[in-house]
Amino acid sequence: MRIIHLLVIAVLVFAAAYVYRIKMESTVRTEKVLRLHADIREQRDAIALLRSEWAKLDAPTRLQGLAERHLKLQPMTAQQFDSLKNLPDRPPSFARPGTPDPIGAMLNSIDPDVVVTGSVSEKAQDKVDGPEDRQ
Repeated sequence: MRIIHLLVIAVLVFAAAYVYRIKMESTVRTEKVLRLHADIREQRDAIALLRSEWAKLDAPTRLQGLAERHLKLQPMTAQQFDSLKNLPDRPPSFARPGTPDPIGAMLNSIDPDVVVTGSVSEKAQDKVDGPEDRQ
């Protein structure tokens, strides 16, 4: 019978230690969560402060004052605008309706053996350097 009592006492001590360990882990995690919440609150406050500073710096009246002080601009007048009748005519379209895109047709006519990189093709580079200079 004593062995059963000692075994029960050992199980109770083990269970108490296990519960204490779980409690301590949960306490540590709770503190970590609270610290994270505090950090989030600080970051939100910092963001709000930066937004308010940006709104102050971006205020139209402030920008107008800076422009008047540092730029030599003249105010616009109504005489600076022209009427639509004085605009030049629209340039004529050289492509007939229903025909393929002329630029696309030029791209399709390019020699497929020519490798184009940037604005210089291999053939053009060969004319400048010669094929033996290329490596």
